[in-house]
Order: sequence, then structure tokens, then C-alpha cells
Amino acid sequence: MGDPPPGPDGPLDFDRFVAETAPRLHRTAVLLCGDHHLAEDLTQTTYAKLFSRWSAVRASTNPVAYARTTLVRTFLSQRRRRSSAERPAEHVDDRAVEDPDTARRLDLLAALAELSPTDRTVLVLRYLEDLSVAQTAHLLGITEPTLRARSSRAVARLRTRFPDLEDPA
Repeated sequence: MGDPPPGPDGPLDFDRFVAETAPRLHRTAVLLCGDHHLAEDLTQTTYAKLFSRWSAVRASTNPVAYARTTLVRTFLSQRRRRSSAERPAEHVDDRAVEDPDTARRLDLLAALAELSPTDRTVLVLRYLEDLSVAQTAHLLGITEPTLRARSSRAVARLRTRFPDLEDPA
């Protein structure tokens, strides 16, 4: 996904950026959180942070990467907190979406949820966002060998539930 074209520095420019980046950023959030509603909150929090620093985001060489970094850091920061003021509802009346591979997607989300937040983030960024080892390591603030080791262990854990996973290498 390319960067949005430059425009006047103001709400309309930010609105266009959100419109063009929201689907992918939200998809990443869903994969990180494992829950659609938490992902919406994470995406909204990310955009609130981006809006408050919009001039810096806009001036950066890659606003989309800036947004992704903000999303990941916000996710990891929220996972470090020991408690939350929010409580899950007992019942939410959602309508089902027809998808022939729904069961496999739900199994994958459940398997991702069993991983630590950092391992889940490594897999989402490396294999679902298709970032390089160097980009992912830089974004997470870890060394490339550490990233490779975490990735290898996380993929091995997923393979216990999905033995037919393709080798990501």
C-alpha cells in the first residue's frame, strides 16, 4: 500500500490518510488482538495518537510505516498492563459472515492468542504484513538473530496445531 498523496496540512488530509490505510491497519490489529472489537479500539487509539502528531507523521518519509509502528507499540504497551477497566459482555449479537474457511481462521486466531504478544507480533509482521527480518527487528527494537529465534519458536508452536503450515522461509 503506498503513501497517500500529499495535500493541505489539516483534517481533510488526515481523513484521506485514514480512509486509505484503515483496512490494512485494522486487519493487522485483528491479527494482533485476536478479537475484532479490541482491534477496533486499538486502531482508533492508534489514529488518535497519529492525529495528535499529524505534522510529524506527515513529514516522515513513510507515514504508513509510522502508523504501523504506532499500532504495534500501542498493542504491546496495552498487553503489558496487568488489568483493564473494560469488562467483556456476556452476549454480543453479531451476525455471521459467510466464509468457507471461517473455522480455520478462527483456529488460527485462537492459536495466535496462545502465543505471547511479542511472538504474535513477530509472526503478524513477518508473515502476514510481509515485512523483512530487518524491518521487523527494527520496529520491535530487537536484534535480527533474536527475531529469527522468536519467529522459529512461534512457528513451531503454531505447527503443533496446524501441521500443514507452509514453511515461511
